[in-house]
Amino acid sequence: MPLPSSGKTPWPPTEFCEPLDSVEVWHAWYSGDTNHLSQVYGGPNGLALNPKAREFFDLNKPSQFRGGLVGGLARMFWGEPVTPGQPAAKLHVPLAGDIAEMSANLLWADIPAVTVDVDSVDGAAALVATTDQVKRYLDDRGHSTMRQAAEIAAALGGVYVRVVWDVEVQPRPWLDVIYPDAVIPEWRWGRLSAATIWRELEPLHGESEVWRLLERHEAGTIAYGLYRGDADTLGMQMALADHPDALEAVPHRTDAAGNTVWLVDEAGVMATRVPRLLVSYIPNVLPNRMWRGLPLGRSDYAGVEPLMGALDEAWTSWMRDLRLGKARIMLPQSMLETDGPGAGGMFDLDREVFVQLNMLDEGTGSAITANQFNIRVEEHERTVAALRRQILSSAGYSAQSFGDEGTVAVTATEVAARKEESLTTRGLKILYQRPELLGIVTTMLWVDVTHCGAKGIDPGVELTASWPQAVQPDPEATARTLSLLETAGAISTWMKVKLLRPEWDDEEVAEEVARIRADRAAANPIPAGDPFGTGGGQAVDGEDSTATGEDGAPEDAADGQEPGD
Repeated sequence: MPLPSSGKTPWPPTEFCEPLDSVEVWHAWYSGDTNHLSQVYGGPNGLALNPKAREFFDLNKPSQFRGGLVGGLARMFWGEPVTPGQPAAKLHVPLAGDIAEMSANLLWADIPAVTVDVDSVDGAAALVATTDQVKRYLDDRGHSTMRQAAEIAAALGGVYVRVVWDVEVQPRPWLDVIYPDAVIPEWRWGRLSAATIWRELEPLHGESEVWRLLERHEAGTIAYGLYRGDADTLGMQMALADHPDALEAVPHRTDAAGNTVWLVDEAGVMATRVPRLLVSYIPNVLPNRMWRGLPLGRSDYAGVEPLMGALDEAWTSWMRDLRLGKARIMLPQSMLETDGPGAGGMFDLDREVFVQLNMLDEGTGSAITANQFNIRVEEHERTVAALRRQILSSAGYSAQSFGDEGTVAVTATEVAARKEESLTTRGLKILYQRPELLGIVTTMLWVDVTHCGAKGIDPGVELTASWPQAVQPDPEATARTLSLLETAGAISTWMKVKLLRPEWDDEEVAEEVARIRADRAAANPIPAGDPFGTGGGQAVDGEDSTATGEDGAPEDAADGQEPGD
């Protein structure tokens, strides 16, 4: 499909009104901006006052105002207006941001191992070159970019990752992270088939106009379009040269003479010469419980927004108790020392000697009274802890992952048991991260060969990815286990190295085994008179070289013969 047509085309498209509004709410929780939270829950530019949203949700009905969406937003803690005469004292607990950060750390604290399938490569040289290039893509920059994408996906339900290249900036392609509210996707059989990335540019002739640059990605092509409209419609399509920011965003290069050469044709279309879509969508988890027919991911915040609002309300009430619990001294006006007519009065609390005051009222009205309210610490603490545990559990995480159970050192098994819920969520998210990661790396190989001059690389290889263990085993416990297995003669040197280094491939394990055997041979040379090199009845790797029968005796004894017969 081409770019949208000019005219009164609604933008964003109406079918994405509800998802984009939800993304806006999730982004407010993720950012922790209290002004943004107040806005999305009833501020001057909030969802309840948005004409497009009111039409989409049919909010013009009076019943909707009383008990529907608007009423629900008004009943939310951040949708309640500030009482006139009172300061805006609402506080926010940034638990939403902590959840997104924890999700990204569980997935991308360590980089996964992406390997090339040997059977899919023609030649050892291509295997080595392709493997080395994949490792370069997932260097520190690539690792940090994917971790950033995972954090945004956890907060907003999903994220888009675009493969870009510019040999004048970097010799290899790299990744660009795009927020989900800046992309209009198109799906075919549940798979992303096209994506239109859009952004607003600076107005040129007044604030009433809105300039938008659209970048439509399809397999093999990228189309650019510049539109001038208003806040609700796309407007007329303009020439790319009509806006300086759009002209800079269009791909171009500089020739030997210093002239700018545009890489798009007259219609604004550029052929990528890559038979793949350069944009990938990484969902957080699926399915989405709110939108049927749209394979968009589900945020970790979906369904727990009221609980996060209640947590903020409880925390604000706790701090309000602290403010009200400050000791206050009340005294009659007759005890104040006047500063003159119209200048008010004062009372010095540090004065040690007071003179006799002439007062008409000698009763209780003349006494100095100290007033201090109780601070309900225990009640608030239990409420906040209960809300926090429920929010984390509903989002799919264990309280132990956030340090709620203390930081006492325990074994890896105990840590895994306490973090079972978080590790289950991590495994679920890896199911959606792995195929998209492999697709992104494959696209980078195609771009590298086509546009960056990579040599000896096979972009059509098949890739596999494995994530490291989330909880590393205790080295001391692993050493004891290997020692017991070796004593029992139930493990080989190869398996000992494999258990100690599960992230190593077979070739690395074999090299380590060879080094271990070489060290043992150097430390225990073959004694004289042992022409067969048995090491005095012991194998080089420490295992008994004497063959035994089922009863543990030597095989010749097991056959009914005495040794030496």
